[in-house]
Amino acid sequence: MADVSVTARVAGGVREVPKDQWDACAGPDNPFVSHDFLSILEESGSVGPDTGWQPLPLLIDGPDGRIAAALPAYAKTHSQGEYVFDHGWADAWHRAGGEYYPKIQIAAPFSPVPGPRLLLRDPALAPALIAAAETLVDRNELSSAHATFVEESQLPLFEAAGWLIREDSQFHWANRGYASFEDFLGDLSSRKRKDIRKERAKAVEGLEVVHLTGADLQESHWDIFWRFYQDTGARKWGRPYLTRSFFSLLGERMADRTLLMLAMRDGRAIAGALNMIGGDTLYGRYWGCTEEVPFLHFELCYYQAIDAAIARGLSRVEAGAQGGHKLARGYSPVPTWSAHYIPNPSFRRAIADFIERERMGVQQDRLWLEERAPFRKG
Repeated sequence: MADVSVTARVAGGVREVPKDQWDACAGPDNPFVSHDFLSILEESGSVGPDTGWQPLPLLIDGPDGRIAAALPAYAKTHSQGEYVFDHGWADAWHRAGGEYYPKIQIAAPFSPVPGPRLLLRDPALAPALIAAAETLVDRNELSSAHATFVEESQLPLFEAAGWLIREDSQFHWANRGYASFEDFLGDLSSRKRKDIRKERAKAVEGLEVVHLTGADLQESHWDIFWRFYQDTGARKWGRPYLTRSFFSLLGERMADRTLLMLAMRDGRAIAGALNMIGGDTLYGRYWGCTEEVPFLHFELCYYQAIDAAIARGLSRVEAGAQGGHKLARGYSPVPTWSAHYIPNPSFRRAIADFIERERMGVQQDRLWLEERAPFRKG
């Protein structure tokens, strides 16, 4: 562990931390590590003692008495809602006679979104913040700590501390200076251009798509979207992670950073997609529908997101975890990373070996996908 001369403390939740001090560390670009987003999760009961996500944010104060470094940490009693799967690790640890849970998760809950995990007003405090997470694990005799969807610029900080780095892939859309969706289509092969135009026309036949943000978002819209979210959540996870009040609080406190797209048939919403607006990125998060329409999922979640990003001058669309079908829609495979502190030497060696073998497969898959991207060659 790093030899540090600063003291870290554990808060009972992000809600206990002054908003201006937390956000001074988190920065303005990534909404998922903002005080608003994380405290809404707590206040709505989406995270908390009965959810398996117990907030334990780590804080370091600066000489001025204000928070200079923060870590969005949680005590986890399961591995749900993380999108970086360690169920096999947990099974192996239990077979060896250990207790894998609780573990420490450093993350934006339920959000497979790359971003900062070390929130630093003073960058020099990064080693101390990582050491504080290690101390939390060691003193409580926990199995491990995991920082998931770590932005690339922070990987060397975790590597320097000896954490294991795990690699995976997502599909992101990159704005190459497009002035319109047609500009974007111009970069694709002729066949893919035709396919996408047909998909879009078929998806919106008889429908109207509306974009709602800021003051246009009303409580009635959240009633509608809650039905969509419940349907998708029940099919994907067994039960939805977020509570109904989460969406109301999101509309109250983060409306300007929220973009809700609804597909309307004769004035009635039949499908919707929820996005968050970052500094240079549109983040697609949730989707649902009450009527099955061919290609409507692609239209709302991928094509309309591209339209919105171009209109706002954003550089990327990140459309969430998994989904090889995104490749044909102009979303390219990019690496994502997580960092893992495993104090038990034997378990660490086994995990390190697994991660190395897994990385080779992940990289080979990404190369295979890149060769099949729909963009014009040359």
